Order: sequence, then C-alpha cells, then structure tokens
Amino acid sequence: MEQFSTKKRLKSFTYAWKGIGSFIRKEQNAWIHSAITTAVIICGFLFHITAIEWIAIILCIGLVFAAEAFNTAIERLVNLVSPQQNKTAGDVKDIAAGAVLICAIAAATVGLIIFIPYFIASF
Repeated sequence: MEQFSTKKRLKSFTYAWKGIGSFIRKEQNAWIHSAITTAVIICGFLFHITAIEWIAIILCIGLVFAAEAFNTAIERLVNLVSPQQNKTAGDVKDIAAGAVLICAIAAATVGLIIFIPYFIASF
C-alpha cells in the first residue's frame, strides 16, 4: 500500500489547477459561462439574495462549469482517438454537448425562479 504523501497530494492540486486554467483560456464556451456567471453574481449582490439562494446559484454555476469541462475533455479525447470522421465518435460528442445543455437549462431555470421575483419587485 502506498504511503500518504503530502507532496503528491499537493502536486495533484497543481495538475487540477493547470487543467482549469487550460479550460478557461482555451474554451470559448467557458468564456460565455464566465460572463453569465459574472452577471448572475452581480445580480445576486444587487438584489441581496438569501443564503439559500446563493447556495442554489453556486451549485448551478459549479454544475455548468463542471459539465462544460467534462464535455471539453470528452471532445478532446474523441478527437485524439478518432481524428477521422466517425458516426459513433460524433454521437459521443453530441451526447456530451447535450449534457451541458441540460445542465445549462436547469441552471437558467433556477436563476429565473430566484431572480424574477426580485426584478418584478424592483419595478
């Protein structure tokens, strides 16, 4: 059994941060999600949303970013192992993209449920 190594654990975090950085720098969809995230956070502060609402928003943001990161990893892996056009490879990529869309729709729905009453009350 391998001995616990703090140095190894810390190095694994380095790899994870490197992956997040690559994802944010290289993926246009991550930029779009970042812009929407910024707008949502600003609205949360402007409307003084509750702690429970913040929890829902943070979970939704994490879910969408994680789904997009998984999708990116799947797309890159499929492109690596199947550089030529392939119906099954295309289906895999489409399904992964569909998973992101499902998460984004769920997050948008949560956002609307939280923010519509605040917008209505402000007018």
